[in-house]
Amino acid sequence: MNEVRLEELLAPGVVADDVPELAPLIQARPLLSAFSTLFHGSEAEVLMRLLVLREIGKETDAPRWEPEQLRQRFSFLDHVKLETVLRRLRGNGLLEIGDDSLYALSDLGRNAVAAIGMMVSFSAEDDLELGFLTAQLAGLQAVGSVTPEALGHLLGKLNDLAWHFEEAIASGSEFRIADARRRLSANTRWIEKGTEVLHELLADPEVSFDLARIAQRIGLAQSRLARVDAAFQRAVNKIEAQRVTLGGSGISSSDVAAWLRSLDARKLAGLAVGSLAPAPELTLLAGGHELLDRAELALSEEARQMEADIALPTAEEAPSRSQPEQEDLRLLQHFSQRLARLAEPDQVPASLAKVVTGGGFPAASYRLSLLALLADGGGEGGATPADGPIGEFMRLPLEVRFEAATVKVGEDEIAAMSAGLVGAHGSLPAPEAVPVLDAAPESSASLSDPA
Repeated sequence: MNEVRLEELLAPGVVADDVPELAPLIQARPLLSAFSTLFHGSEAEVLMRLLVLREIGKETDAPRWEPEQLRQRFSFLDHVKLETVLRRLRGNGLLEIGDDSLYALSDLGRNAVAAIGMMVSFSAEDDLELGFLTAQLAGLQAVGSVTPEALGHLLGKLNDLAWHFEEAIASGSEFRIADARRRLSANTRWIEKGTEVLHELLADPEVSFDLARIAQRIGLAQSRLARVDAAFQRAVNKIEAQRVTLGGSGISSSDVAAWLRSLDARKLAGLAVGSLAPAPELTLLAGGHELLDRAELALSEEARQMEADIALPTAEEAPSRSQPEQEDLRLLQHFSQRLARLAEPDQVPASLAKVVTGGGFPAASYRLSLLALLADGGGEGGATPADGPIGEFMRLPLEVRFEAATVKVGEDEIAAMSAGLVGAHGSLPAPEAVPVLDAAPESSASLSDPA
């Protein structure tokens, strides 16, 4: 069977270099080839390769194996099949043979075994995916290499859990709610662990905007899950109020339903034998009043029309109940965090151009308008809102000074802008001593991250 080439899977006229999504996968071809070696073929062949690779990797004190040691260790396998597996693993870079003719795991093989071992260890959990994703994120956080993709996987899983729990509550099924509640309880420790990782991530002042944005969305998803348990309890209380008790036996309708759910299809069919039968034919008995009603229907045209008129009313569009859009203040909050660094001790004032630029003209103009707001009402005696992100911004202990002169910028679609300084209270020089600063030099390290 001929191997399908990548070019044959793409649309006509498209090459692999034109698809940026393929670039990281193409760069990881050696690793993907290793996994392809492990999982290619029948289930029995895959199990045998994984068995041999894992057992070879378990030896830590003497990680090198002689051929005879391997034959003794895997004496329960067919000798010819074992040699085939070793040759395949060696030929694809998962095993290597040194100059001393001893077998050992390659670096690629050990990484593959470690990844598979981690997945296998989580297979006994009630929810494999959330535990694995959280542990993976904790490891990346420990080495300082968290990526937006890793955070996105965790966010997707949390949203999927929230959707599953909301569906269980909407179904009104006592058994689905109980199963969803058990699943939430099993995942509580992973949700708490994810919260700790997010706190450490957001505590870093140098975290990128993309990571901070996804981390905040993960926090909102975790808050939704934290409120689900109370919704479960309300749904259970509602079902409890509607439960029916069979006489004075103490057995409720839920007990009967649970017992029926525990039976297989054959036992249920046996219970139905003799219990379900067609309704018997009944002779119609009618008195004078019944006959009079039927006669009136037959003789009255109006009565016949009233009984025959069973048409549904015309369809109407449901009224729109779209929620009002909420103002997105994430850019304001991130800008407030950046400006707060200027209020720290020994921080020198920064020029307006350095503070404002970054992220394009719309973001820069928005920051400049915020600085004007801070200059007009953000002083110690200025009137500011009581709470909220805008109030926190206006209460920053900073001073803003705009000058009549302009400076050249030449970036973010900005040719030039007003000169000025931003700094802590009392740190700005006298107006006549304010230098006209150029935005061309490299930005200050404390304000280098774009909002």
